[in-house]
Amino acid sequence: MTQLRTPSGRDRLRVVHLSFHRDVEERPPAQLLEDWPTLLGVASALVRAGVETTIVQPSSHDQSIKRDGVTAQFVQTAQVSGGRVGRASGLHASPRLLERIASLEPDLLHVNGLQHPLAIHRLAAAFARTPVVVQDHASTAPRGLRRAVWRWATAPVAAVTFTVKEQAIPFRASHAFRRSMPVFEVLEGSSHFSPGDPDEARRAVGIHGDPCLLWTGHLDANKDPLMMLDAFERAVAGLPHARLWCCFGKAPLLQEVRARIDRSSLLSEKVTLVGRRPHAEMELYYRAADFFVQGSHHEGCGYSIIEALACGTPPLVTDIPSSRRLVGDAGSLTPVGDAAALSDAMVAWARRDRATMRAYARGRFERELSFDAIGSSLRSVYETVLSSR
Repeated sequence: MTQLRTPSGRDRLRVVHLSFHRDVEERPPAQLLEDWPTLLGVASALVRAGVETTIVQPSSHDQSIKRDGVTAQFVQTAQVSGGRVGRASGLHASPRLLERIASLEPDLLHVNGLQHPLAIHRLAAAFARTPVVVQDHASTAPRGLRRAVWRWATAPVAAVTFTVKEQAIPFRASHAFRRSMPVFEVLEGSSHFSPGDPDEARRAVGIHGDPCLLWTGHLDANKDPLMMLDAFERAVAGLPHARLWCCFGKAPLLQEVRARIDRSSLLSEKVTLVGRRPHAEMELYYRAADFFVQGSHHEGCGYSIIEALACGTPPLVTDIPSSRRLVGDAGSLTPVGDAAALSDAMVAWARRDRATMRAYARGRFERELSFDAIGSSLRSVYETVLSSR
């Protein structure tokens, strides 16, 4: 690994990772690091890539935690009334937050989230000589008068990153960024999940099937569960022993999904609505499944696909930009809303050698989607940004 050239003359580049989103649940810092694993996962990967990285996070607590080569500094910021802590705390950059960042003397600032442009502008103004890189986390392009605010607020930003560059198109179309804004491709996060024995996992969580298909995600219009059920029903003709297991969180379409299953004797026999499961337990579900299925119309990053690949489970999902970036040739990509195409993919992929597919899926994760892969990508982005100044 070549040695980074730093503006400060230090041996290693010093970067601060920060967010303007304060946890609405006000969890203690140690618990938040467990519940938001990407926060520490990306930072520690950067340390392994040779970048000195500190996390600065607004909080209801003042505490510093050292873990995996990273110091996470939680800075107590003002309480916001009305139950809107997370949203309102990002409207400005807290003076205490800026003071803590200044004390670290960073060479570069990395902001997680585009959602708080005014805070980003204040940060960039306070550190005019320090480049600011902002990473998108499933934000939407501004509309109306907000476009001008965004363009003004992000003008001093050195670069932005998205999971795929295509996701920046709406922002450029709305003129939310200056024309010369550099855009890089970097994943938002990864997973610590790992492969395991499928049979052992099936016994642990009680699922089965040949093939055993797993769905995760909200039962909403974006995930399109009704299309997925149509696809599975078609596929059962060629896969008589198949079973589909659905783990989900929010469920605005639950009534419609249940009605669709009840109308079909095949679906009633072969589909189980598992419901919400603890996140740690989902690792066993992914290990147990032969395939992961999902019908999303759009996604910011697609964490469930990453988790499936981390466990060696091939995804059979819709062909949207983020999924294309994640899946590659380790799974199937079918047109959005096309039940017949997804059904054909289920049948075709079920005929392939399962062990070979699992090994290939995990290999893609390690090469392209792991925390270390993200750390390497971000280091390259930082070097490019600094070299252009």
